[in-house]
Amino acid sequence: MVSRSYSNLLELASGETPGPSFGRLSRRIPRVMTVAGIMSDIDADGSESVGSEPSSSTHRDRIIIVANQLPIKVHQRTGNSKGWTFTWDENSLLLQLKDGLGDDEVEFIYVGCLKEDIHPNDQDEVSQILLKTFKCIPTFLPHDLFTRYYHGFCKQQLWPLFHYMLPLSPDLGGRFNRSLWQAYVSVNKIFADRIMEVINPEDDFVWIHDYHLMVLPTFLRKRFNRVKLGFFLHSPFPSSEIYKTLPVREELLRALLNSDLIGFHTFDYARHFLSCCSRMLGVSYESKRGYIGLEYYGRTVSIKILPVGIHMGQFQSVMNLPEIEAKVEELITQFVSQGRTILLGVDDMDIFKGISLKLLAMEQLLLQHPEKKGKVVLVQIANPARGKGKDVKEVQDETYAIVKRINETFGEPGYNPIILIDQPLKFYERVAYYVVSECCLVTAVRDGMNLIPYEYIISRQGNERLDKVSGLESSSPKKSMLVLSEFIGCSPSLSGAIRVNPWNIDAVAEAMDSALGMADAEKQLRHEKHYKYVSTHDVAYWARSFLHDLERTCKDHVRRRSWGIGFGLSFRVVALDPNFRKLAMEHIVSAYKRTTSRAILLDYDGTLMPQNSIDKKPSSKTLDILNSLCRDKKNVVFIVSAGRRDTLAEWFSSCEKLGIAAEHGYFLRMKRDEEWERCVPAVECNWKQIAEPVMKLYTETTDGSVIELKETAMGWCYEDADPDFGSCQAKELLDHLESVLANEPVTVKSGQNCVEVKPQGVSKGLVAKRLLSSMQEKGIPPDFVLCIGDDRSDEDMFEVITSYINSPALAPSAEVFACTVGRKPSKAKYYLDDTVELVRLMQGLASVVEQMVPI
Repeated sequence: MVSRSYSNLLELASGETPGPSFGRLSRRIPRVMTVAGIMSDIDADGSESVGSEPSSSTHRDRIIIVANQLPIKVHQRTGNSKGWTFTWDENSLLLQLKDGLGDDEVEFIYVGCLKEDIHPNDQDEVSQILLKTFKCIPTFLPHDLFTRYYHGFCKQQLWPLFHYMLPLSPDLGGRFNRSLWQAYVSVNKIFADRIMEVINPEDDFVWIHDYHLMVLPTFLRKRFNRVKLGFFLHSPFPSSEIYKTLPVREELLRALLNSDLIGFHTFDYARHFLSCCSRMLGVSYESKRGYIGLEYYGRTVSIKILPVGIHMGQFQSVMNLPEIEAKVEELITQFVSQGRTILLGVDDMDIFKGISLKLLAMEQLLLQHPEKKGKVVLVQIANPARGKGKDVKEVQDETYAIVKRINETFGEPGYNPIILIDQPLKFYERVAYYVVSECCLVTAVRDGMNLIPYEYIISRQGNERLDKVSGLESSSPKKSMLVLSEFIGCSPSLSGAIRVNPWNIDAVAEAMDSALGMADAEKQLRHEKHYKYVSTHDVAYWARSFLHDLERTCKDHVRRRSWGIGFGLSFRVVALDPNFRKLAMEHIVSAYKRTTSRAILLDYDGTLMPQNSIDKKPSSKTLDILNSLCRDKKNVVFIVSAGRRDTLAEWFSSCEKLGIAAEHGYFLRMKRDEEWERCVPAVECNWKQIAEPVMKLYTETTDGSVIELKETAMGWCYEDADPDFGSCQAKELLDHLESVLANEPVTVKSGQNCVEVKPQGVSKGLVAKRLLSSMQEKGIPPDFVLCIGDDRSDEDMFEVITSYINSPALAPSAEVFACTVGRKPSKAKYYLDDTVELVRLMQGLASVVEQMVPI
């Protein structure tokens, strides 16, 4: 489907053609996608190239915010005036985040569902109204599809799993249902189609929110390879042991990795995600100048760790309302004037908020401290659950039963220790409860963020009018107390709170008692610390920081060559340097045929032999290919390996004319019947007596790791160890060896799942230098050089070969092919996808030899 521009949609909505005043909104007409990854101009203006900047002086950044629900309230008119009315939902985070960026700097477009079903006959009209008035693009879903997507897959499978609930029985979240997964994917695709109608792919930023749309990045990346795409997860991300039980685990991970920036509230959530990528996809990460990034097919996917904040302006406005003063005065009369201290809980009525645990802790407090009876009240505000199901009903029944029992046991005329408010409160009423409460309790057993503590802190700071109602001096220090579960996202940022394990009822009761009895001076210090953080890390700060990092991550898009590979949800984009291209069979065969002096250098493990092969011996096919290449007298063929010379000599004993370089080039022989020689002077290996005990220590403590002993080198390999632990141990071992071997003539290097110690000056680059110099001395400088490898040690060969271009060591206009296996940043100019492609290429060259050289 041809993408319509945002400006065209707005024209349809308004019924007008764009005039001079319209330029601020329209930007320029976006290009139309004709073939995946290729852009054409709808106005046939060939002057603009892909990735060029718009010349308009009215340019503004535009951000498309995508979430399950639009920040819109919907009301159906009654009576004679049928239809719908729409207003902004001021409590929506999606609406609040734009206040931190300003309408003058950034233009916002919202894509999402409405909270009400709109009849198909009204959908076009509603779409035009929302686009024209609110810049919102509604996504209309059939009721059955929405139920299976939202109440089915999102709420019954993803949401419980992300909150650490395994589907051990059909009653617990429900077993995986593939039809619900298909509905989830279908809805994500519908969202992608709606975004296509408004996106200007070269300029717009797309920011996707939460687990409802986790596969959406794949659909967008498939349409536009260079789309600027951020994703923020507002729920927890579980540990790999929990997450890997999900049957579609890899599909979701790969979809998220099609984003440019992925955001999490806490380091724990990000760490779990990175661990899942490492364990299930083999994708590793590293920190560069403070930024965490994953290399994924040449693209760098950045990780953002920053908890969301609250809207300070909204709170200040609410606290200035005259209604809140009346409500605060009412609550003071009801509780404070009666000598009662309020403990406050504000939670959704769902299984993870730990309401029953909080009530049981209150019961324990009254049991252990009977003097608090009649003096302490727990006000529990229970908001309606966002999901549906039997579990919600069970939580409600349990809550009511506990409240009834405690009030019957400890209550007296005019006093109930627990007041349960299960009717929806207006926002200002909730803030009034914050203002008069001495302590806020959040005992959720798992929660992504939870902004209730932030709201409480700002409310307790108050203002002059509320201070007057509360009988406080405006200049007097404010105070607040928090008892927080360790398992909620806001806990790490509120270090002055009393942190508790909500499952430990006694500990929570003790924390409540401690909060009530703490000295005012300390309450004030804790409050000041919290207020300083919450007031400066508001929703505006969060939005600016995320979008700043998204812009930084995407800045190299236009400088990279990119294309898509894979089908369905396995689709991903390869992004490489424009000069880095695939080694084509016809290209190399053509060069091979017209050249007369050829040097061929091949790495073995990971190149001719797949990295994860258990049997490392070369196959008969590999030996036949090598013998065919060696049969051509114009060829000098070398295997350049990190392996031992005796092992390599045995494996390639049938290859009479094959050259072998062993142990990264320390040992070298030109043919089978020649003697081994050294590329560097002989060295003593006394350092092994120091290194071996260190490696043994790490081998004993790292299951799956082994030591590889060579004549002149040693390696510690952890290919079969746990990926996270092995990588952690490797970094520690590297530092340890560098320290103890500082005065020895060796170098310590980290390679593919290994840490290796070898003599100084030894590298595969030496082999390349030696071979090219030898051929030059014989008067046959090569006019064809093919060098193929797969890991860091092979980069030394690539560097030498490319540096020799246009030097006397090579014939004039020599054909040079430095090629790496796997699409990744490299000093090589060419790549092959895998070992299978390499073998196919070598077979092609071998067949050319068979045609050119008589047997």
